[in-house]
Amino acid sequence: MTPTDASPTTDPRQAPTAELIADLRRRYPTEDEIDRVLTRKMQARAAGAYKPVSFEQMVQCLDTLLKRKLDKPFEIRNARWMTGGSSKLQMGFELDWHGIDGSRERHVTPMVLRMSPAESIVESSRRREFEIIKALAGLIPVPECYWEDELMEVFPYPVLIFGFAEGLAKPASDTSQQVTGLGINYGTALRPRVTDEFMRGLATFHTADIGKLNLDTFETPQVGSKVGILKQVNMWRRIWAEDRGEEDPLIHLAANWLEDNAPALDHVSIIHGDCRSGNFLISETDGRITAWLDWELAVLGDRHQDLTWATSLAYSHMAEDGKTLLVNGMLPIDEFYAAYERATGLSVDPQRIRYFRIYNAWVAAIVCLATAYRAAKGGKSHQDIVLTWLNGIGGMLMEQLRQNLLEVMQ
Repeated sequence: MTPTDASPTTDPRQAPTAELIADLRRRYPTEDEIDRVLTRKMQARAAGAYKPVSFEQMVQCLDTLLKRKLDKPFEIRNARWMTGGSSKLQMGFELDWHGIDGSRERHVTPMVLRMSPAESIVESSRRREFEIIKALAGLIPVPECYWEDELMEVFPYPVLIFGFAEGLAKPASDTSQQVTGLGINYGTALRPRVTDEFMRGLATFHTADIGKLNLDTFETPQVGSKVGILKQVNMWRRIWAEDRGEEDPLIHLAANWLEDNAPALDHVSIIHGDCRSGNFLISETDGRITAWLDWELAVLGDRHQDLTWATSLAYSHMAEDGKTLLVNGMLPIDEFYAAYERATGLSVDPQRIRYFRIYNAWVAAIVCLATAYRAAKGGKSHQDIVLTWLNGIGGMLMEQLRQNLLEVMQ
């Protein structure tokens, strides 16, 4: 560890200068909206520790926002903090109102307010999240989106407000105490329906006609080009440079490999970015997916990015026979890929799978060893315990990354 890394008073990442920010933007060009979000993060970092937002402040900001958006009378009811959403603050409430355009009889709609902390596990755009969910409405089950305050015109941090979605992340029969999404067991009764629903949803957004969707803050990569994935690699290289504590040559070795071996895009898909069990809700009575959640990492790119994330060992468990590994809590991996090909009509390319297996392992290591570390170190989040836990598993993720690189380099 160098003195620069060790001392918070001399660490340029803890109090970044305008020159450092400009240099990082120049070295790692990425999508415009992502550049804006990362630049804002760095500009705000020197302002000091995370200032807790009181419940009363949240409600007052919500009231102010609604007065700007709605012409007819309304009432905020039953406002309360919500659990879940480990990287964001969440508040539930009911809105007694006349609807978004004021044309309906007065009624009550359950809603959720999702607000970023000063710094999160990943810095992302509430506006992009708003756009992608609005675009997918009617194609797959997603919460209804109402408003966003990405530019913080009312709230102290960026906000997204959407409808409350019914359902459970995991069935009551799964009594494990793991972090939500890690090894969810749907059981023999629900598993087939959940699997079919998952494949149908994946097929829908992976094959959606991008040109017909309103995605103004997303850049559409060109088929036959490597530019899209290289901008994603640049984004994470920049995040590592912005947030890391100690330097690590393995991160740079992997980044160089990813740049040198980037595949040309063969089909443009909507990529969820955190596509796995735990990020959709199900009906426990029949296994139907009631809502796909957590679209903050969405990007337009290569479908194999989602496939390798969903089939990570972290989201797998052994079947009832004690011998068969079920990826995403659903199917053995070969059957999972075959089911995906049937559902989408798109091929699963083993070479691209290997590439994105390394990409996702690299991203996971950066999230744990850089962004989680930096947000916790700076006191920028209400989730300091979770962030510290994530930092603690970084070594295991680095070993997985090392093993993945050895496999392709031999």
